Amino acid sequence: MAESINLTTKFEPYTDEIFKNESKKSLLTNQDFDWTGAHTVKIYKITTATMNNYDRAGTGSGASGSRYGSVASLGAATEEFALTKDRSFTFVIDKLDRDETALQLEAASALARQQREVIIPEVDKYVYSAMCTGAGTKPTAVTLTSDNIYSEILKASKALDDAEVPETSRVLLVTPATYLLMKQCADITMETEIGNDMRLKGVVSNLDGANVIKVPASRLPENFGFLMAHPSATVAPVKLEDYKIHQDPPGISGSLVEGRVCYDAFVLDNKKNALYYQAVTAGS
Repeated sequence: MAESINLTTKFEPYTDEIFKNESKKSLLTNQDFDWTGAHTVKIYKITTATMNNYDRAGTGSGASGSRYGSVASLGAATEEFALTKDRSFTFVIDKLDRDETALQLEAASALARQQREVIIPEVDKYVYSAMCTGAGTKPTAVTLTSDNIYSEILKASKALDDAEVPETSRVLLVTPATYLLMKQCADITMETEIGNDMRLKGVVSNLDGANVIKVPASRLPENFGFLMAHPSATVAPVKLEDYKIHQDPPGISGSLVEGRVCYDAFVLDNKKNALYYQAVTAGS
């Protein structure tokens, strides 16, 4: 009878990390307002006056006696933006666990992993969802194909043009599936000579003046097709990012890691038409 052999199992000091993309929302949003010292920010929306025919002869002057027409009063309504997302996490790494995993359970790298795999995807998903919900133009969902993708994108460009949205700095946000349709469309010629600084930020190409950004579907609303946006429309503040590593706090032999992030996203009412969201039909 052959004797059994106990084979050796070897653990390498290497952690199989999950691939995660960096955030690209900075290209679609802005940080125009300052929440320092406040939880809520209010801004004004000022109306304008109508144009009149100047009464040169003065024969038809209104009650005010002005040849310029009746004097109008301008309105000054306010928009209020109160931060609603105040999120946190905590975990502990025992000293023996750190030692007996070849130092792979290490507080600093674990914190970086938490930011990369949990925090950034959560914030991205919330911001993109707020932009799609607050978009000024949301046509009926369609089934996107390689035959109609360009015409649907052109509708988005036209809508922004009609709303007098600046032509510079526009961004087209797509899923990998939508980007594949764009690559398969015979009518689309994308500019791929993108500067290295823009590529590092996540721009993969340029179409009709809009920077094309590809984002995993998991960070976008369900049935997302594409979003054309101007960054002036959405304010995406991160008021607080607070991360701490406590070494041997009371009751723990090891590292206690704590983190807190306070953030939100707001679509400005007068700029919502700078967002065009096209959903796709379920299952397409």
